[in-house]
Amino acid sequence: MDMWDTYIPNTLLGVELKTFLNKKRIIKYLYRNGTMSGSRIASLLKVSAPTSNQYLNDLIDDGYIELKGKGESIGGRRPNVYGLKKNSVFILGVDVGRRFLRIALFNNSLEKIGGVDLQAISFDKKKLIIETIYAESAKLLKANQIPEKKIMGVGLNMPGLVNSKEGISYTYFYDKNETLAEAIEKKFKRPVFIENDSKVRALAEMKYGAARNTKNALVIQIDWGLGLGMILDGKLYKGNSGFSGEFSHIQTEEDGVLCNCGKVGCLETVASCSALIRFAKEGLENNKMSKLYKYYKSDELTPTKIIEEALSGDQFALYLIQKVGVNLGKGISYLIQILNPEVIILSGVLSQAKQYIEVPVQQSIYKYCLPKLHEDVQIRISELGVDSGLLGSAIVVIENILENK
Repeated sequence: MDMWDTYIPNTLLGVELKTFLNKKRIIKYLYRNGTMSGSRIASLLKVSAPTSNQYLNDLIDDGYIELKGKGESIGGRRPNVYGLKKNSVFILGVDVGRRFLRIALFNNSLEKIGGVDLQAISFDKKKLIIETIYAESAKLLKANQIPEKKIMGVGLNMPGLVNSKEGISYTYFYDKNETLAEAIEKKFKRPVFIENDSKVRALAEMKYGAARNTKNALVIQIDWGLGLGMILDGKLYKGNSGFSGEFSHIQTEEDGVLCNCGKVGCLETVASCSALIRFAKEGLENNKMSKLYKYYKSDELTPTKIIEEALSGDQFALYLIQKVGVNLGKGISYLIQILNPEVIILSGVLSQAKQYIEVPVQQSIYKYCLPKLHEDVQIRISELGVDSGLLGSAIVVIENILENK
């Protein structure tokens, strides 16, 4: 039986429904505890040993769990010990950016099995992007020879205002009659969880990245937009309505350019990949010596191309990244003085510029921040790279389905 189909429980009654739900509980117990004896599982489920053994044998036959050996004796025969089988379940992580779509397949150990990276994705049509996510996910499963019934859930992150509890994106595809999570769930027939892009990156950094073993960290996502994920007192901070972290829309230039939020002079307009491209186009007309000049009027002028040329020593490309870094550091200095973090992690596309973005950010913080506050703050580049959003989305699925009691 397909354990993760969201519609199957509605077709079951009585003993069949109880059996279905108890088998899912066993998978959750084994994920949280690693291994457990059959008698312990029977006790937790409040069922007889023969009934529990039948559940366990069915799950072994279906490839979800396996016998891990014998446990310690407590007076009689040594009990059988069970655990999850590796690659028994999989999670789809989806990273939806303003101009890209990434999909990755993770196993139950959160190891990446494969992925898809598409560029020039538009938010114009809700149905089209859902169809694209589903079609590309199907290709990914086929390429890795994984049956759809092994997919436990789908985690999706995207920019803007997201109500993760309700599965609503207020910034993109808002529909008062159907949440975005509901629309995607209809297509996949799997639990779907939606979260803000910066928050999932902060979650990934806290669990597996540069924020491990820290209680107070800020994750700055520098992509086409600018995002902030906050780890405060060892927990992901979401705020009262779940919309915390919108520091990209604080006004830093009174007479600045129009931001996509409708306001003028937001930090995002001078400290993001969008700003990087705008600065490049403004400067290339009179800078024919730069290697970037040949891309001046083409779609090939991308943040990645600017970073590549900067890393190869192009002075104009280095100047552009430095300019964005200085502006970003000024914005970060406000955060430091309010939140007093231990670590600030630079994530997103522009973090791939490494020291060329890190150094101007640090210099700007020294300039604008009180010395006593900035002296203990460490600036780090994300260790997870572009996969942080995908990993964070998969973690959200694991937390909601397997870790929550």
